Amino acid sequence: MDYEKFCKKVLELDSKIRFAGMINEKGRLFAGGMREGLKPLEDTKDDEMLFMELVLRTKMRHEFDHVLGSVKFAMSYRERAIVMSFPVDENVLLISAEQGFDFTNVPFKILKILSH
Repeated sequence: MDYEKFCKKVLELDSKIRFAGMINEKGRLFAGGMREGLKPLEDTKDDEMLFMELVLRTKMRHEFDHVLGSVKFAMSYRERAIVMSFPVDENVLLISAEQGFDFTNVPFKILKILSH
C-alpha cells in the first residue's frame, strides 16, 4: 500500500480532517501528516509522546480480540479535537479532526478504503 497516497485520500474525505498520518510500531510518523496551511494544536515534543502512547494503546487492545473481535477503529471526542486511530497491519493510522467532523460516516469510509 502506498501510505502517502492513502493519507491524502483520507484528508480528501472531509475538510475538517486536520491530520492523517501513519505511525509505525515504534511510535514514529512515516507517512502523511498535517493538512497544508494548518498549524498543529500540540507541540512537536507532544507529538512524539502522543504517537508512542497511541501505539501502546493499540497493542493493548489486542488483548481482548479473542473475546470481542478485532478493533476496527477507536475514537476520542475531546474539547478541541476528535481523534481516531485505525490499526493497519503493524502500524496505526491516526486521524485528528475539528469539532463538527462527521464521525458517524467518515470512519466507515476509511475502513472501506482500507479493505481494498
